[in-house]
Amino acid sequence: MASRNKVMRAIRVFEFGGPDVLKLQKDIPVPEPEENQVLIKVHACGVNPVETYIRSGTYSRTPTLPYTPGTDVAGVVEAVGKHVGNLKKGDRVFTTKTVTGGYAEYTIAHEHAVFPLHESLDFGQGASIGIPYFTAFRALIHSAQAKPGESVLIHGASGGVGIAACQIARAYGLKVLGTAGTEQGRKVVLKNGAHKVFNHREPDYVDKIKEYVGENGVNVIIEMLSNINLHNDLQLLSYRGRVIIVGSRGPIEINPRDTMKKETSIIGVSLYSSPKDDFLQSLAALLAGIETGWLQPVVGPSYPLEHAAQAHEDIIKSQGAYGKMILLVN
Repeated sequence: MASRNKVMRAIRVFEFGGPDVLKLQKDIPVPEPEENQVLIKVHACGVNPVETYIRSGTYSRTPTLPYTPGTDVAGVVEAVGKHVGNLKKGDRVFTTKTVTGGYAEYTIAHEHAVFPLHESLDFGQGASIGIPYFTAFRALIHSAQAKPGESVLIHGASGGVGIAACQIARAYGLKVLGTAGTEQGRKVVLKNGAHKVFNHREPDYVDKIKEYVGENGVNVIIEMLSNINLHNDLQLLSYRGRVIIVGSRGPIEINPRDTMKKETSIIGVSLYSSPKDDFLQSLAALLAGIETGWLQPVVGPSYPLEHAAQAHEDIIKSQGAYGKMILLVN
């Protein structure tokens, strides 16, 4: 149903392909919330690498065309369905999932995926919580089962998931190491929980990590680019160490023998495979992190809605991540 004949601007994808398939439409009907849904006026929407894979048609799940990308929204409640009890018009909120897509001036989300946005966070930070923090928590706590006192290397720590992983790992009592490819990136990693940061552009940086951690190695590695780094990761692990694969952009050849001597594990993470109980645990921990102050998203490059295609190009081709990329909408 259209909301009283109102229209909005939204990005629509009519065919899978490169960034140029992201089309700005100015006459999309504003959707109307059903009984358990919320209509949100979008102020900011996170841009995540997974959205570029979905857009290209190469991801394991593909939406029905046409569609509007975007899941991580922050904004203000515009209207609620008749069975929505905990939210009202005017509330500042953020989402972990949308129904109609977040690259738009208005979006619909189910009530169970909409949460009050703490007064300490702005809309850009609210749009930086969803996929990055839930992915990082799932990787560290559910998949790696990281324990206080263990060491973690976050390989590619200056982007949205990386910064989230640094903050979570530090809050949970781990020894936190990170890598980043730019001076700006390394500064943000140190500022957000890492005890030590390395430049992964230096040819000998793996040796520097080995020297720093000593012969015991690293207990957990959170890996953002496994098609480049997995071979090196296996050399850095401790006995019973775990590599958690958060991102990969292609194949890599490894020697399985590298996992045998130390009985190490390679574990993949997909937020979309997360059971409801795990989601609720993550949610409780992350909301507590917002309340107590250790969860502080770092907003990186920001683009207007009409430049969504440029954002998709830059998030993949960027020479060094810095914070969470967002679209600014209203």
